[in-house]
Amino acid sequence: MSTPFGLDLGNNNSVLAVARNRGIDIVVNEVSNRSTPSLVGFGQKNRFLGEAGKTKQASNVKNTVDNLKRIVGLGYSDAEFNEESKYFTIKLVKLDDGKVGAQVKLGGETKVFSGTQLAGMFIDKVKNTVIDETKAVVTDVCLAVPCWYTEEQRYNIADAARIAGLNPVRVVNDVTAAAVSYGVFKTDLPESEEKPRHVAFVDIGHSTYTCSIIAFKKGEAKVLATAYDKHFGGRNFDRAITEHFADEFKTKYKIDIRENAKAYNRVLTAAERLKKVLSANSAAPFSVESVMNDIDCSSQLTRDELEELVAPLLKRVTEPITKALAQAKLTTEDVDFVEIIGGTTRIPSLKNSISEAFGKPLSTTMNQDETIAKGAAFICAIHSPTLRVRPFKFEDVHLYSVSYYWDQQVEDENHLEVFPAGSSFPSTKLITLHRTGDFTMEAKYTNKEELPESTPVEIAKWEITGVQVPEGETSVPVKLKLRCDPSGLHIIEEAYTLEDIVVKEEVPLPEDAPQDAEPEYKEVTKTVKKDTLTITAHTYALSAKQLNNYIEQENEMRAQDKLVAETEDRKNALEEYIYTLRGKLDEEYSDFASDAEKKKLTGMLAKAEDWLYDEGYDSTKGKYIAKYEELASLGNMIRGRYLAKEEEKKQAVRAKSEASKMAELSEKLAAQRKAQAESKKDAEGDVELD
Repeated sequence: MSTPFGLDLGNNNSVLAVARNRGIDIVVNEVSNRSTPSLVGFGQKNRFLGEAGKTKQASNVKNTVDNLKRIVGLGYSDAEFNEESKYFTIKLVKLDDGKVGAQVKLGGETKVFSGTQLAGMFIDKVKNTVIDETKAVVTDVCLAVPCWYTEEQRYNIADAARIAGLNPVRVVNDVTAAAVSYGVFKTDLPESEEKPRHVAFVDIGHSTYTCSIIAFKKGEAKVLATAYDKHFGGRNFDRAITEHFADEFKTKYKIDIRENAKAYNRVLTAAERLKKVLSANSAAPFSVESVMNDIDCSSQLTRDELEELVAPLLKRVTEPITKALAQAKLTTEDVDFVEIIGGTTRIPSLKNSISEAFGKPLSTTMNQDETIAKGAAFICAIHSPTLRVRPFKFEDVHLYSVSYYWDQQVEDENHLEVFPAGSSFPSTKLITLHRTGDFTMEAKYTNKEELPESTPVEIAKWEITGVQVPEGETSVPVKLKLRCDPSGLHIIEEAYTLEDIVVKEEVPLPEDAPQDAEPEYKEVTKTVKKDTLTITAHTYALSAKQLNNYIEQENEMRAQDKLVAETEDRKNALEEYIYTLRGKLDEEYSDFASDAEKKKLTGMLAKAEDWLYDEGYDSTKGKYIAKYEELASLGNMIRGRYLAKEEEKKQAVRAKSEASKMAELSEKLAAQRKAQAESKKDAEGDVELD
């Protein structure tokens, strides 16, 4: 049985949650942190994923890929490429499909990876974190992604999960996952016949700002509206602070950190820490050692100065809120609560701006960092065939209208708006077309001008084959089941032809008809399903061949990472054994080795140590094991004598203890017998006098 896994794929950090023990638990990583850095680093032999990548980022800045969820599905010629490229320290290149890839050095070779591959590497890492922590089978995952993810990006992230060996049961909008977490665990929601509770969720993370208005009743939630600012988040605040100090250091220390990627990254990392400190303090010192050219830099910043630096950002706070309220056809007075989530909402000036926009105090009844992951884990549990979960129904909202287009064969029209903007999904629509033969259909966004710049209008294309027109007819009716599935993907679920058949139906007899009256029948025409048609989909999903190719590459890199880790373990074990055995040979093992053995073993240890720090410094796992076993062949013999002697001592101690216990027991028995004898004697001496 697979443990349901929910992944909040954050731009800076990701949070992992699982459904178990009749609840939802956050999974800690290998260093016991409740979130894992969302990045992938590359080295001379292996990759550094998550925490390991973060540790090495400062020294490996040009070979570390972060901002993973922003690179997924990003086009090299997209209007926002220039904005996004500012946040990457690695070299971004154009792939054959026009998308952005990362060029890195791995094992001394130049490699290029797509955004889907990079996300797959990270998801594979966190999957193994969950497996190691829970000791359970993990195959299903629910991925929480930004609401602005396009159809293409949703397919990409689902393929990334497949590369990691997972089954993506659902791709859910992150704020919707938070709403599920809110609705499932709140006990005071209105009943179904009552007026719903309107809650505004404001989620500001590392790179994105989302505002959703959601209507809650007991056991259900419905997203009424969602608006966003795609380029507003914690990283914008970090960069504003960094740019401020870049200008100051250029004047004060005569260094330009903008010309040195490592220096800029050091200041950026310190700026992030400073931002967090200023969320709780009115002023804070700022210092970074050896920024560049061996120069240590220091300064300070007040909260007022920070608010002045980010004033242009704060002016953008109200727009998503205004848009969301307008889409939901609500006013601020109609909103009952404003829940804030995401780490950036901890900034005091930002909280004040949100509160002022709604005209009411903010609520923080949920864990701002973990509620999305918990909601995703619950949604994954809903899809589990073996787990029973609390019933909860939820619907999301279409941000943009979607129409379906078809070959113009018989009908005057060649398209239909099927899922209008603002309508709920998942949803299914049935349409009937008259066809003269096989045909194609396409799903497209209805209004190109409403889409964010560079968003492709095309969503998917299908070939429908197997249409057979009856003899003597010019066309045949075809029924199509069009669906926007729970992941927000537009599909054609089923297609089949229809035919009219004549059947006999019994006519009800009058009430006064005799009991033995013969039943009467009439002929009626019914439209029924005839032939099921073949649907060949052309979507943004990877082809089976490309997906298998990526899976094989990931398996090879994972095996190499494992080999490098195991080799390092064996090297460390050998080094530890050399020092431990040398120390014990002069101490506790001294009496159990002859002078010849000591001399031989000391020489072997010295030789192994010299080899380890010379030609053996970068050797193979097998050679480290062989060296270890060579030393252990003599070292274990001496250790065996020592342990045997220690066991003798322990047995002697145990024997002495047993003898002492037996003597003590004998003394007790003797004392008891003496007491009994005296008691008997006293009884015999008692004579009753007349």
